[in-house]
Amino acid sequence: QDHVCSLPKVPFRGAPCSDAAGSQVPYATIMKQVNSSVSGVLWDEVQKAPFYEYKDSVGQFHQVWFDDPHSISLKAAYVKSRGLRGIGMWNGNSLDYSREAVAEQQTKAMWQALTP
Repeated sequence: QDHVCSLPKVPFRGAPCSDAAGSQVPYATIMKQVNSSVSGVLWDEVQKAPFYEYKDSVGQFHQVWFDDPHSISLKAAYVKSRGLRGIGMWNGNSLDYSREAVAEQQTKAMWQALTP
């Protein structure tokens, strides 16, 4: 179905279906792959997060969910508006710290989004 990608049931810490079935993709890979994906960037209004869809070399369908500066800034603004003590993010070392101009801009935008 369109925009439905199910994970296989892989037991992990007692959960019947978990992220143990998926894998982490570095932000640099996401930023390069999204442009050649079959969908381009899509937005989920419930999760307030972007994702895209692609087919691999054998034609298998995949979805990649990620945060970008927009989704991070929405989450950071929510934390601030509720007077919560902070926000965490998953693996800031997955950002692209190369010296390429586009990578530097993307990484800077991600860190800036954490401070509304």
